Amino acid sequence: MASQGQCIAVVSGKGGTGKTSFTAGVGSALALSGRSVLCLDCDIGLRNLDLALGLSDRALMDFSDVAQGRCDLDSAVVEHAKIPGLYLLTAPARIRGRPVSETQMADLLCEVRKRFDYCLLDAPAGLGTGFLLATCRADRCVVVTTADASSLRDAQHTVMELSRFPAGRLHLVVNRVRKKMLRNMHATIDDAIDKAGLPLLGVVPEDDALPLCLNRGVPLLLADGQMAAAAYRNIAKRIQGGKASLLRIK
Repeated sequence: MASQGQCIAVVSGKGGTGKTSFTAGVGSALALSGRSVLCLDCDIGLRNLDLALGLSDRALMDFSDVAQGRCDLDSAVVEHAKIPGLYLLTAPARIRGRPVSETQMADLLCEVRKRFDYCLLDAPAGLGTGFLLATCRADRCVVVTTADASSLRDAQHTVMELSRFPAGRLHLVVNRVRKKMLRNMHATIDDAIDKAGLPLLGVVPEDDALPLCLNRGVPLLLADGQMAAAAYRNIAKRIQGGKASLLRIK
């Protein structure tokens, strides 16, 4: 029997943690390592995963079209022209008719697991409908936070909403990290781990190349030598069961 793919929800308690850039970066890294990867935008109305992937305005159909039977999965996904094996399934620009139910999302993800090795679900910030859809049938969850106090508090609240995920299926990523900022705040990565109460999947440094790549419509993983890109590659290795050391934040 063929192995099933994994669906990983990427969530955050508040906006501004860099969750969408993380989804695009790790999705790109997984695809560049030879995996088939679907990045699924769950942020209805405010979708921007297409921009982070360099696939702006390429998608004609969205996940609600597939989940509610208006088209099939292969017709809705868009493959990246420069990263073979990387696909996007976008969110609706607006809700049309009845919203997608958790049962419909569960059926969609069953189909996705048969077609892709990994699916990264980019949940909207907060704990609303999009969060519930992204997490209702995910196999694992990654909570993305920054090192500031308010983000860590929101991460704690998010973790409480995800208590159904067993040990080893819920992970923490500390994003947009600057060593100087941590020193000034008298904070450490260990503090972030303790406050969120999750095992650490990775640390991603603040990287000025991210907004530049976003504006150019180029995935960060195709711009060589960037610190965040190296962090995404390491996290992709860990997701696949490999080992990679944490980056030293400069």
